Amino acid sequence: MAPSSKTHLKTRFVRTIKRFALRTIFLRSLSLCLAVTLFPLSPFAPSRQVLAQNTQRTVDGRVNDKAGAAISGAIVYLKDSKTLTVKTFICDSDGKFHFGQLSQNADYELWAELNGKHSKTKHISSFDSQNKFNFSLAIE
Repeated sequence: MAPSSKTHLKTRFVRTIKRFALRTIFLRSLSLCLAVTLFPLSPFAPSRQVLAQNTQRTVDGRVNDKAGAAISGAIVYLKDSKTLTVKTFICDSDGKFHFGQLSQNADYELWAELNGKHSKTKHISSFDSQNKFNFSLAIE
């Protein structure tokens, strides 16, 4: 083989390697872009419900009589309007109550009862961006 043909082959070989390297880089970049773009749609991506559960709500408060004195032993009800489940809490000696680990995707109704009397119903909306609620419930 003549020296010029060796140089020609060497040049062709280098061009082929460069094309292959560029093609590989392009395909890897394209794959990464597609993975980042499509991951939220995959079954492995966390759902909105799971993400919402990471920041859960709490409801605290106090039950009072008409005069504003704390009522111990009152039963506070928290109803999930979506599932219709009801949680209860018996107030402590200061009339305080607490509900934790509440979903942000549900609406709630809150009221207190004692000896057949009850407070007005308070509402918590799933559209409210708050995570901590504090209510004063007056039993009349």
